[in-house]
Amino acid sequence: MTAFTLADLDALVAERAQAPADQSYTAKLLAGGPAKPAKKLGEEAVEAAIAAVQGDRGGLVSEAADVLYHLVVLLRAGGVGLDEVMAELERRTAQSGIAEKAARRQT
Repeated sequence: MTAFTLADLDALVAERAQAPADQSYTAKLLAGGPAKPAKKLGEEAVEAAIAAVQGDRGGLVSEAADVLYHLVVLLRAGGVGLDEVMAELERRTAQSGIAEKAARRQT
């Protein structure tokens, strides 16, 4: 069994976005413009944070999945490709956060 990746999730969201809004939750979210998935992302992020603070491992896993899904939907609604986000993450890993912040203070 191969691992399900963010790229797989992105492809699934793209596929489901093509369905009629009355048949696909993803399409329904996207029909609401960026505001609808943004609101859902915020709700799910708060729920994930609460689960983490409460030590609810299962809840955190479930809510983290919701966060990732709604983030991918929001990216699509905002016209931002997952590949752009991954490239930014890769750029940021070129040096440690501590070194990067130190370099900012010198300029």
